[in-house]
Order: sequence, then C-alpha cells, then structure tokens
Amino acid sequence: MAQPATEQLKRVLKPVHLWAIGVGLVISGEYFGWNYGWGVSGTIGMLIATLVITVMYITFIFSYTELTSAIPHAGGAFAYAYRAMGPFGGLIAGYATLIDFLLATPAIAVSLGSYIHFLYPGIPIVQSALAFNLVFILLNISGVKESAMFSLFITILAVGELLLYIGVIAPNFKMSNYLTDPMPFGWGGVFAALPFAVWFYLAIEGMAQVAEEVKEPKRNIPKGYISALVTLVFLALAVMILTGGVSDWRKLTNLDYPLPEAIGLVMGKTNGLTKIFASIGLFGLIASLHGIILASSRQIFAMARSGYLPAELATINHRFKTPHWAIIATGGVSFIAILTGSTAQIIVLSVLGAVVMYMMSMISLFILRKKEPDLERPFRSPFYPVFPGIALALCAVCLFSIIVFNPKISLMFFVLLAVILAIFMLIGKHKMKLKDEL
Repeated sequence: MAQPATEQLKRVLKPVHLWAIGVGLVISGEYFGWNYGWGVSGTIGMLIATLVITVMYITFIFSYTELTSAIPHAGGAFAYAYRAMGPFGGLIAGYATLIDFLLATPAIAVSLGSYIHFLYPGIPIVQSALAFNLVFILLNISGVKESAMFSLFITILAVGELLLYIGVIAPNFKMSNYLTDPMPFGWGGVFAALPFAVWFYLAIEGMAQVAEEVKEPKRNIPKGYISALVTLVFLALAVMILTGGVSDWRKLTNLDYPLPEAIGLVMGKTNGLTKIFASIGLFGLIASLHGIILASSRQIFAMARSGYLPAELATINHRFKTPHWAIIATGGVSFIAILTGSTAQIIVLSVLGAVVMYMMSMISLFILRKKEPDLERPFRSPFYPVFPGIALALCAVCLFSIIVFNPKISLMFFVLLAVILAIFMLIGKHKMKLKDEL
C-alpha cells in the first residue's frame, strides 16, 4: 500500500487553487478568535493592533514570497532557515512552524464544535470538534488535487458568506456602539491585543507547504500569495469594524461564535436568517480546518524526509500520493489539544510559534541575499531591505508583547524548544546533512 519517501508529490496546483488554499487557511480567523482581542484592548485598541499587524503581514508576505518562489520546498521556513543558518536555524524554524500549524488546527476544530452547539445545543462541543478533525484527516489522505478542489469550493462559499454577513449588519452599524469604552486598558491593551490581531492572517504562509505540488511554482506562487492577502485584508477590516458597531461589543468578547451571535443581537436569535447564517458560517471554519491539516502535515512530512523527525512520517501513500502518516500525526496532536486546552490559550501558543517562524524567515532572507546573491529569485521583495526590515521589527514587537502578557505560555514554548535543541545535540543531528537536498 505505502511506498518509501522516494515517491514524489504530484504537481497539480494552479494559482486559483493557491488562492483558495491561502484564503481557506486563514478565513476562520475572520469568524472567531480576533474578538478575544476586544477583551484586552477595546474596539479602537484592537483596530490599532490590527492595522499594525496588517502592515506586518503585507511586508512579511511580499518578502516571504521571495523565499517561497526561490526555494519551493515543502518544509517552508524550515528549509529556508536551514539553507541560511544551518541545522540549528532549521530546527528552530521547523519547531516554530509546527507549533503554529498544529495548534491552529484544534482551535478551529473547537470553534466548529461551538458553531454546531450554537445551532443544536444538544450536541456537545468537544465531541463535534473531534469528529470534524477525523473527517478532514481522511479527506486530506484522499489526495491533494481532491483536497485543493474542495478548498476552492468551500473557500468561495466562505468568502461569499462573509460578504453576505457584511451586507446584513452594515445598515445596523452605529458609531456610538463602536466607540463605547474604546480603549479601556490604554496603549497597554494595544500590545496585549497583537496576538489576537495576528489571528486574522495567521497561516497564510502555509501555502509554502504545498510548494512541491504547484505547477510552475516560481511563477504561480507569487500570484497565489498576493491575491489571497488582498482578499483577507478587506475581509478582516470590514468584519471587525462592522461587528463592533452593531450592539454592545463587550457581549462578544469571550465567544467562539461571535458572528452568529452578532446577527442574533441584530435580528433576534429566533430569526430564520440567524440560523441560516450560523449554518453557512461553518464553511469558513471548515475551509481553514481542512487547509491547516494539509499545511501542517506537509511540514511534518518535510522534516521527517530531512531526518529531523521519524522517517516513517515521510512515507507517501502509493495510491493517493499523500503523506498519510504525517496527516495522521497531525490529527493526533489536534485530538490531544482539543481535550486539554482552552481556545484563547491555544490561539496564543499558535501565534507565538508563527511569530518566531516569521522572524526566522526574515533573518534567512537577509542572510541568503548575502550568502547566495546568484540564487534564482523569480520574485524579489519590493523595497528591499525596507519591507523585510519592517516585518522583522514588527514581529519582534509582537513577540515581546506575547511574552509580557502571556508569561506562562511563553515559558512553555521556550522550555520545550530548549529540550528539543538539547536532544538534537545529544543524538548528533546537528552534524548530519539533510537527507533531501535544499
């Protein structure tokens, strides 16, 4: 049934599939998670944090695309950091990427369970989350083209549903509601809100994990990234601002289903449109859950193929041409996190991994410009070194804020990294070359 990792992933993805995967990876961030930022910053505090993070992502994605198109490797930041900084850089970037994707998966699954519970209170949240997790593990094993077509279909529905949401609530927007207690914690709240603003865009970089499955990657990857980013910036700002002005925003700060609740506040929870919206609101969460399982499994696959994780995880299924054991491992981690963590804590830990990975990527970009000036770069970061410099600086501010406002979660992240680095050295992995060429 399964063949060794010498079998190759299939190149079947086009720009429209990349747009769907990129938007699909992220779009659940418009449905939930960001609203926790209101609880620590207020509406204006969260808006300022979101604008800062939007600048960070614009400069980061335009810089990251240079790396992705020049080195189209399924390992993403792991591959770029290894090439730029060697085994230790690769390990740090790979670890951070795994934390980013593996913990985004259970957060989204729990929100899916919460939406189902909103519609049908008799169905428990945790059991729903576990069931959705299992279904999308099986779908991802079935084949990348099949997965990509599903991503395209479900992402179009999710974007359409958010546009419908914007149209329904916009007439009910009141500036007086939006400006009620706008910055209750002052400027400190802006810094506390940064990780929740990151949730609006977190995982768009996951397109890099399917780089080996893209037709003409050096031409098509930039198209996918840029079109996805433009879509997400518009949706994030429109959803956040309009939702904050339809009622008392403080009623929405600690929910895993803020959008159907907002519709319910406007039209009444018994209104048929409220139920319809909550039902189709599942599309965005499904798109992200599916896409992040795809991206995180490719990260596990790439690190296993390179010798950083057990070799069995790099096995490719002969029939479906997918790394089935890597996908199953992704699901296993998600099951554990669903059963043990709260959504807000899982989001912060996932964002922490993302920010460290972003920093390692920007450092890799600077190093590779010096180290490999002749590397073919079909897409070059505009305004270099300004764009990657801004991205790196804003990531550093975000990392500092997460550590200050979430010391226990941050300590857990860095202690685990230190343990992994120590094991890495003890078994001599830092002296070995990668098993696959970068």
